[in-house]
Formats: sequence, C-alpha cells, structure tokens
Amino acid sequence: MTDHIVVLGAGYAGLAAAKRAAARLRRTAARVTLVNASSRFVERVRLHQLAAGRRLAELPLAGLLGGSSVELVVARATGIDLAERTVRLDGPPYELRYDVLVYALGSGSGGEAVPGVREHAYPLATADEALRLRARLAETGSVTVVGGGLTGIEAAAELARPGLRVELLTTGVAGPGLSARARGHIRRSLALMGVAVREHAPVAKLGPGTLLLDDGTELPAETVVWAAGFAVPALAADAGLAADGHGRMLVDASLRSLSHPDVFGAGDAAAADRRGRTARMSCQTGLPMGRYAGEAVADLLTGREPRTARFRFVWQNVSLGRRDGVTQFTRADDTPLDAVMTGRASAAFKEAVTRSTVWFLRHPR
Repeated sequence: MTDHIVVLGAGYAGLAAAKRAAARLRRTAARVTLVNASSRFVERVRLHQLAAGRRLAELPLAGLLGGSSVELVVARATGIDLAERTVRLDGPPYELRYDVLVYALGSGSGGEAVPGVREHAYPLATADEALRLRARLAETGSVTVVGGGLTGIEAAAELARPGLRVELLTTGVAGPGLSARARGHIRRSLALMGVAVREHAPVAKLGPGTLLLDDGTELPAETVVWAAGFAVPALAADAGLAADGHGRMLVDASLRSLSHPDVFGAGDAAAADRRGRTARMSCQTGLPMGRYAGEAVADLLTGREPRTARFRFVWQNVSLGRRDGVTQFTRADDTPLDAVMTGRASAAFKEAVTRSTVWFLRHPR
C-alpha cells in the first residue's frame, strides 16, 4: 500500500514540510501532494515592498519544487472530512484522499470584529491585496496604517515618501515585542521619514474617509492600511480538529493534532507551544515548523516516534525602508534582549536573511 501525504498550503511552512517529507521518504513508495490556491510562492515578508511599487522576483512553485517528487495541485481547499480522510477542493481533482495530512494554510488579514474594515480598509496579507493597495496609492494623498506590530511598522516606513502623508496608529506602543532601545530607534526613524505615530489609539470603526477611535476621536482617513493582526482560515475548526479560540489548530510537541493523530499542523494556522507561550505568527516560526512537520510525518510512516519540534528564536528583523532597520536580538523564548543592530547594517542583514529563506526552500536538506 502506498502512503499518501497531502500538504495544504504552500507558504513558508507548507512548502518546507512537503519538500522535507519527500526527501526523507524518497526511498519509499510514499507520495507527497502539495495543494495551493496559487501556482506561485509569495514572499509574504516583502508584501510591503510590493505595495510600495517594487517589483518582486517571480517564484513559481514548479521551480521551487524542481528536483523533488512533490506533486503540485493548484486548487483551493474547501473542506476536510476527517472520518473519510479526504480533502475537498474547488478544482481538479476536486477531492484527495490522504493517509497523513499536513495543515499549513497560514493566515490572512484580521480585523473582522471592527466595523467597516471589510468595506473601507486595504489589508496587506496577500499579493493581491498588496497590488490593490499599490493601485490605490497612485490616487491618494494620505495613508493611515493601523497596527503597531512589525507589519504595520514596515508598511508605514516603506510607503513614506514626499507628497504622501503617512500616519501609524497603534493600540499600544509601536513594536510591543521589542526592547525600549529598538522602539526608540523606530520612533526616531519614522519621525525622520515624516511618519506621524499615534500610540494607545485603538480603532473602533472605519467609515468612508474617516475612522473613529475608542475614545470617540474622529480622524480623517483617506486610505487605511489594515495591519492589526491576522486571522486563520476556519477550515480546521469547521472540520472538527481541536483548535484554540482563534481557530488555530492545537498541536503537541511533535506538531501533531491533539484530536486527530493523522494530522500535523505547521505555520500560522497551528498553535504551537514555545516555552509556555504560543509561537507568534511569522516566517521565522513557519519555516522550522514546516521542516519539523515534514520530519515528523516521515518518522510516523517509517515506524519511528515523531520527534519533538525543537527550535529557538535568535532575532527579529524590522525593515525601515531600504536603508534602515532594526535587528532585535532575543532570548530563545523570543523575549527581547537589550542588544540591537540598526541602520544600513540591519537593512543589509534582513535582506540577506530574506534571500536565504528562498534558498532554504529550494534546498530543505
């Protein structure tokens, strides 16, 4: 009997999982099928650059899968039948049966709980959203970026240019997971770019050309970029997989579903415990999770106990345009140290890390 591994999602986690499983199982009869809604890999960490007008490298999945035995199916997963071990798709072959499933569908833009976001905001979680924002920027004079995390900070810095007024609104402080030293550099850098920062200003509602803060303040908002968190697909929870309150699939130390042992989770859509805290959504987390998920699947199908996913954090990179940035060095649990690297050195370092990520995806071993 031939084991069939189906991987849902070809982001950082899913692509790494599929290629690693295929490499480990290359001397067996096992098949690995990777399902993704697009035929291209999206460098999500560069979407703010795409929105600002930069042309990104073309990365077809067929090229990234070259040399591996992974079969690519370009279709969107619409449902999972855990009892029958099948995945429903919106295109050919419309249904896939699996022996082991890797759930790595990632995340999209959040903000559904805030009235007006769907109608009036420009999210920045997919390539299509980045291109839609880019088209909008050609006809706007001001941008309000909502969200003080890394995505919001990078978007505000990348979009800043003469003739365009940019403001960053945050619920708390800008860069809440960073050290005071790193946050100070970000504030100074944004100020030099002309970006106004309004901290402790949660948004209650969006309207056409305006937004309302929780304290009742109404602000003009010609173009709103929504970068206040992410949301995961409902597919896992709807199927009956154990999930947390945000819909993220609950997994054990080997990234195996707590409710269904033939399903593994990786990336943003899985809630992995890292030293008592849920690992944050990021490429930095998704890549090693994907690699370990591929290893665990191979272990399971070759009669071994799936290994514990062991990865540690070392830094967080924040770009501030093309010539500045902050590299926040961290403890293994992702809490910040006082050590930071800034300026051109940090920008060059992040670019090197981003380029090496694609190299890693080409060569997962």
